Amino acid sequence: MERQQVFSTDAQRIRMLKAEGKFAEAAEEIRMGLERNPRDLFLKTSLADLYQRQGRLTEGRILVEEVLAQDPANPPALSVLGDLHLKGRAPEKALECYRQALRRDRQPYLILKTARALKELGRPEEALEELETVLVVNPENPPFLKEKAVVLNRLKRFDQALETFEKLKSISPDDPFVRKEILRLRGRSRPQDQVLKELQTVAGMESRQDDAQMHGLLAQKLKGAGRIREAVAEYRRAADLEPGNPYFLKQEGFCHYRLGDYARAVVCLGEAFRKDPTDYYARGTLGKCYEALHDPQGWLNLLEEVSRQHPEHKYLLGIIKKIRKKTDPPEEAGA
Repeated sequence: MERQQVFSTDAQRIRMLKAEGKFAEAAEEIRMGLERNPRDLFLKTSLADLYQRQGRLTEGRILVEEVLAQDPANPPALSVLGDLHLKGRAPEKALECYRQALRRDRQPYLILKTARALKELGRPEEALEELETVLVVNPENPPFLKEKAVVLNRLKRFDQALETFEKLKSISPDDPFVRKEILRLRGRSRPQDQVLKELQTVAGMESRQDDAQMHGLLAQKLKGAGRIREAVAEYRRAADLEPGNPYFLKQEGFCHYRLGDYARAVVCLGEAFRKDPTDYYARGTLGKCYEALHDPQGWLNLLEEVSRQHPEHKYLLGIIKKIRKKTDPPEEAGA
């Protein structure tokens, strides 16, 4: 009974540390637990989840497959394997993992992940159906409401998306993403200059100066208005405020590319590419930047670096091989 209580406390603390983004502390907690009990499936699964959050997909997959070798229908392990597939841009495999887990343990978090996989597969109506199975019982569930609003937005059902975000704001008034989406959706039918002026006012308020989502929205609107240099400054501010979010870095890089500043574009997009090598648009624009800079070797070096960091992304090897053919000098006849 005493050991069970200790395990429960460890599990609670590990989940709390991961939720707060304290990955180093969570890893240390897991390491100490595994020293005491190296066969503990919860701890192995938790470490695999930690690895997938850090983008260490190969290490996460090795661990989670060890767990599934002992317990093939383990719902948390199947959930983490699904997350690994989703992060690796394989939503169909992720969906199968989540559904396998649901057959054994119909937990809300697995339903939410199933909806996200369906959304990524371009099946938003099915995603909504999954979300409603929980919302019909718990209509004020914040994660499900947020996902519903995102899916409605993707379906271009903007009025319903706005209504859902506004309901969510009454439940979670401090969520910056929700605030940003409400402003964006309200501004859809209003003149561009008026929306920009209001956003600049809001982003300049003392209470919003550190709101990355607000600066990101302002940057998006400035870019849409053709005010690219101003957009760069706002995307940079947002990236500084949320350094773990590659989206703002990528957008800043795209702006530099549009301005013809390929060297700066390479810095931003290269950093974002290291964090998310599956982004086709970032990778494609990086290739064009290095081509414009007449630096194929620099592009090859970056690809090789990212391939070493993310060996699970085998397609990078094909790109590297193709570039090497262009950059390597031809062999001399008879050599």
